[in-house]
Amino acid sequence: MAARNIMASLLALAAATLLGSCSGDGQIGPVVVSVIGTDKELAEPLKTVMAPASKLILEATAQGLVSFDEAGQIVPALAQRWIVEDGGRSYIFRLRRARWTDGSHITATEVARLLESRIKANLSLDPLGDLDVVQEVVPMTGEVIEIRLAAARPYFLQMLAQPQMAITRAEGGTGPYRKQARPHALFLRPVDDPLVHEGEEAPEVPAWQNRVLRAESGAKAISRFRLGLSQLVLGGRFTDLPLLSKSGVDNNAVHIDPVQGLFGLAITGKGAFLNDDPIRDAISAAIERERLTSYFDIGGWGVTDTLMPQQLDLPRAPTTPRWHGLSIDDRRAFAANAVNQWRAANGAVPILRIALPGGAGARILFGLIASDLRRVGIPARQVALDDDDADLRLIDEVAAYDSVAWYLGRLSCARKVHCSEAADAKLSEAAIAPTDDGRFALLADAEALVVAHAGYIPLAAPVRWSLAARLINGFTSSPRARHPLNHLFRATN
Repeated sequence: MAARNIMASLLALAAATLLGSCSGDGQIGPVVVSVIGTDKELAEPLKTVMAPASKLILEATAQGLVSFDEAGQIVPALAQRWIVEDGGRSYIFRLRRARWTDGSHITATEVARLLESRIKANLSLDPLGDLDVVQEVVPMTGEVIEIRLAAARPYFLQMLAQPQMAITRAEGGTGPYRKQARPHALFLRPVDDPLVHEGEEAPEVPAWQNRVLRAESGAKAISRFRLGLSQLVLGGRFTDLPLLSKSGVDNNAVHIDPVQGLFGLAITGKGAFLNDDPIRDAISAAIERERLTSYFDIGGWGVTDTLMPQQLDLPRAPTTPRWHGLSIDDRRAFAANAVNQWRAANGAVPILRIALPGGAGARILFGLIASDLRRVGIPARQVALDDDDADLRLIDEVAAYDSVAWYLGRLSCARKVHCSEAADAKLSEAAIAPTDDGRFALLADAEALVVAHAGYIPLAAPVRWSLAARLINGFTSSPRARHPLNHLFRATN
């Protein structure tokens, strides 16, 4: 019934939308984009920086020093060029000429101040991540800033390219778009390049270069796209995969991003049951990850029982759990034995509260996990993702940069997961290690300790999907799940 109501509402809007998409001179209208999320995430992105809608509006209206292109490569943004000196410990950026929303010129002094604020905010989320190496952000001239690091970090530009590193004032950033509120949507107009048209009247922007952006549920976004009322849907995750598979959308329009990161359950509860090392191992061993691919209609979804998706900057292969390589029957026997021993010593097994987002995909995921846990004697109940009393909480994040440090930082004690303090100590030592070899060795020690602690239950790679109409050129699947709106153009036929 809800789906029919959504479809009826969208059909009622179709005529007005189609009429509004064409200008009097026959130009093709703006690209209409849906991002799965909420209006609040578009309106206050810095309060929810990890949400797809927040990231999209930040990279559209408040670029950082550098950004990702559609292929996941680093490209200039607010900085037009840069050099790296002092063995990778000094990054010097020359800012391009740009203006704030009030028309005033940006200055290196203000950019440095705002960048320090973004670094501080991001360190609150990732205290042991690579940004902790930043010592100072210094304005050198009116157009040049330097970022000084305590030690070289080969992936530092990847960190700066994240949408949450956007340089923005309270009223907005420097583009590449300016936003105007419209009923139930935002209208995004490209910012004129002052280097090209300084002292001249800027030419009229072709209609197709504008964007109409709205945040809405996955059901509405998919329905709008299927009706031809939008040309792009961004921000898709596993939660809406069941809706997508039943929507009738052409498979050629579906794009799956080849991302890496974390998709699994972090143990966040305390108490005798979860504090027991064999029990945490047992929970992870009991889950039959291989069933995910049969219940979700997505080809090539890679399941995993390891923390790291590949070696990256580890000096050795990733650590595997002690039960790795056992059959599912042997894993269940291993898990049931641990649960039975705990029950004999402590009494009844508590119900595990598993925090997941809303959506059909999450209900399917819970059903699979709960049935596996029930087989070994562990009862479970699904709770909301923001439930403070959850025992297990889903982590579904794309890695910000290609280093084991990101994975370990995301599972550090500061992130309120069931953590290894010894691993945190190794990670802190690695941050100040004087040599690369010493740092990599410490990161390897920390990775092994995190895996042995079993405070995180890896399930699979994250899923990020988009829908793109055939008439949209410049769209491609992204290993960073970034799809800059200014890198798209609309075909004329």
